[in-house]
Amino acid sequence: MKTFSIPPELHRVSHTDCNFCGKSNTRPYLLCKGYTFVKCGGCGLVYQNPRPESSLVPLRYGDDYFTYEKENDENFFQLMLKGLQDVEFDIIEERFTAGGRFLDVGCATGMLLEHMKKRGWEEKGVEICAPAARCGRETRGVDIFEGTLEQAHFPDSHFHVVHSSHVVEHLEDPLAFFSEIRRILKPHGFMVLTTPNIRSFQAGWYRTGWRSAIADHLYLFTRKTITMYLRRTGFKPLRWKTWGGIPAGDAPAMIKRPADSLAKKLNCGDVMIFLSRPVTT
Repeated sequence: MKTFSIPPELHRVSHTDCNFCGKSNTRPYLLCKGYTFVKCGGCGLVYQNPRPESSLVPLRYGDDYFTYEKENDENFFQLMLKGLQDVEFDIIEERFTAGGRFLDVGCATGMLLEHMKKRGWEEKGVEICAPAARCGRETRGVDIFEGTLEQAHFPDSHFHVVHSSHVVEHLEDPLAFFSEIRRILKPHGFMVLTTPNIRSFQAGWYRTGWRSAIADHLYLFTRKTITMYLRRTGFKPLRWKTWGGIPAGDAPAMIKRPADSLAKKLNCGDVMIFLSRPVTT
């Protein structure tokens, strides 16, 4: 799978306090080449500090990023389908036999949206990469808003399902992101969230060489820190799963297959997925 690299001119940085607890006491966690991840001394959140200046973050997602997304479209789509299978999304679909509103945040070119539309869902996507959003609208015929989730200004309690795969680790303000999803999700709706797992076997083994310890990621989460965000913003975690033991190409199949199976069984995989729903009174 091809990776995406950030142009050097987009590396200007600024210092920030912890997004979750607001504290500034940290210790270095991963000293990567050109950037550093720190761990908050208050809540344990791992984040990039210093991090790119706010004005530069949207500029990362232009033509080069679109090329990266297009080249990985099918791979990402298949992984999203497997993730939905892991959290038993088929059971959720049974609740909305007449169809429901499905939002995919960070939908790229809309391959998952096209799939859900064919299954009877009313689809909507959000994508910050303008070329990818246009591609999805023009070639797949799906409804994609070009910009951020907050800029879309969706109505309160609007969606039955909000899906987001490999997005939250890129954002400057995860707390605002979770809060916005809670606002636009129906009281009995569901959120599906996928993000890298820094407590995985891979992360512990590869350290600064871990494939998710990249400059493009502003946060690296654990099950504990994602759960903290979920609970603070009014979500109840229902299920979580992980996958990914050894990266493709780093070991022969006879070793990789059992390692991947073991990582999934022990929930120490490279990527984690959460199914949550709003807390109702």
